[in-house]
Formats: sequence, C-alpha cells, structure tokens
Amino acid sequence: MSLLLPIRGSQQYSGDRTLLGLWTHRLGAETSGRKEERQQTREEDLRRLRHSDAMVCLLVSVTVLHLVTLAMLLISTLEKSWWVWADSEITDLWYNCFHDNSSDTWLCAATSESDWLQSVQALMVLSVVFSSISFLVFMMQLFTLSTGGLFYFTGLCQGFAGFTDFAACLIFTFHRKEILDGSRDQSRGHFGYCFILAWICVPLLLLSGALYAHLRKKQ
Repeated sequence: MSLLLPIRGSQQYSGDRTLLGLWTHRLGAETSGRKEERQQTREEDLRRLRHSDAMVCLLVSVTVLHLVTLAMLLISTLEKSWWVWADSEITDLWYNCFHDNSSDTWLCAATSESDWLQSVQALMVLSVVFSSISFLVFMMQLFTLSTGGLFYFTGLCQGFAGFTDFAACLIFTFHRKEILDGSRDQSRGHFGYCFILAWICVPLLLLSGALYAHLRKKQ
C-alpha cells in the first residue's frame, strides 16, 4: 500500500505536467495566430491607406489637368491666332485682324463665312461645352455618387470634348485653303499658337477622360 502511493503521486504529477504542456502549447499557438492576424490586419490597413492616398493624388491631378486643359481650350477658341499671315495680320475662327501702325491697335473684321469654317467653329464650341459639362458633372458626383462608384459619365463627356477638338483641328489642317482666302499664297503664312494649343488639348482631354473612367470615389 505504501508503495502504491508514491507511484500514484508520480503518475498524477506526470499527468499534470502533460496537461500543462498541452495548455502552454495551445496558448502559444493561439498567441501566434493572434499575432499573425494582427499583422495581416495592419498590412491590409497599410494597403488601404496607400491606395486611398494614391486615389486622392489622382483626384487632385485629374482636377488640375481638367482645369488647365479647359483654360487652354477656351484660349484656343476665343483668341486671335489660328493663322498668321505676317506680323501685322492674323486670322482666327471669328475675325481677320490687321495691326494699324499709326494708332498701334488691332483692327478686326468678321471672317468670310464658309461651310468648313462654320464646322470648325461649331466643333470647338462643342468641345468647350462638353469639357465644361464634364467638370460640373464631376463636382456634382463628388457629393452624390456612392462610395466606390466610377466617374463614367464625366469621362465620357471629356472624351467627347477631345474628339470634337480633334475633328476641328483636322478640318482646319486639311481645309485651311477653303477657310482662309484661297486667292492668297499660304506659303507666306503659318499656323498660330491657338491652333497649336488646340492640338495640345486633344491628348490632354482624352487622357483626363480615361483617368476619370478609372477613378473611384472614396469617403
């Protein structure tokens, strides 16, 4: 009887050590799992934060690009330099202007109407209208669009502005003889800075339209 007691005590002690080891192993596994979960959560939060920062930068960049392009589009449509005959004579979509040396002022008269010129005028005006509507719709969607939504309609309007501007530039490039005075030697003139601005606006409008189509609204 006295021999059985130590044996039972040692067996109980061994069993307690085994249970303690299992509990310690389970606790260590749970702790390790929690650490991994916290690490994964932190990594996901960092990815979301980086993605959010990237979207904010993209939003600011697209807005600035849109405003700059719209300003360039307005200048190219309204200013007086689509074709330069000489230092004292320039032609735009609306007027022929001559520089009066005696008064040091520009004297302007309405351009002679032609079907090609009216097409260029209408397309440039449409381009300004589409780009303006695109910006207004974009500002409205910032407050009304659901989180995660895409600015498809804004990008579509901006794309239309780019295509109408492109069509106007093409028409003026290939039909400038009909638009300008066909009896004059065009080798004595050259394209003005407004025409160049109009061409520069084409890729900028299309680029901003594509960026709008991939832009998601964040909270």
